[in-house]
Amino acid sequence: MIIYGSLVSPFVRKLLGFLGEKGIDFELKGVGIGDPDPGFRAASPLGKMPAMNDDGFLLADSSAIIHYLEAKYPEPALIPADPQDRGRVIWWDEFGDTVFAACSGKMFFNRIVAPKFLGREGDLTAAALAEGEELPKLLDYLESAIPASGFLVGDRLTLADLAVASPLMNFRHCGACINAAVHPKIAAWSEAILSRPSMAPWIAKEERLIARVLAA
Repeated sequence: MIIYGSLVSPFVRKLLGFLGEKGIDFELKGVGIGDPDPGFRAASPLGKMPAMNDDGFLLADSSAIIHYLEAKYPEPALIPADPQDRGRVIWWDEFGDTVFAACSGKMFFNRIVAPKFLGREGDLTAAALAEGEELPKLLDYLESAIPASGFLVGDRLTLADLAVASPLMNFRHCGACINAAVHPKIAAWSEAILSRPSMAPWIAKEERLIARVLAA
């Protein structure tokens, strides 16, 4: 199995964590925004990451890939069978992908991707508004929603935890780290999720990459 994507993408990061939790072997082939790699473009006609080639079966979008893999490799289950738990996991996946990652993207793209990867000026006003107005509300909501179990849904890790924790790395790269005095539950929960063996090695590589880029 080949996964196309970049370590700094929250969607790729979510998928890598999912693959690690499942114990699925794969090769990560690094691609960038709009990358012309023919294998990547065949798997992702719109040029969005991540994309997958699973023995000739091509698919793009992190959630689509994850639902495919969950059906193919049902154990350990990361999307619960219980209807209510499944609904909550899908909600958190949507929150992570379209709300949390969108906010992190405004900051990460404009402060790091545009100037450091694309060689053009980012919209720093948009980044500042995202950090000052959008992010605090999202963090307050997440802080209120983390249950005593330490997992977003039920009493064990699910896709929900991977999907929502992944964008936190992009906030961290922009200097917007979680303040444990203000959001103690997020601080403890995110540290537990991001330090799991499925995530930690990739995050270490990613942090080295970002450090090199910022130092250049």
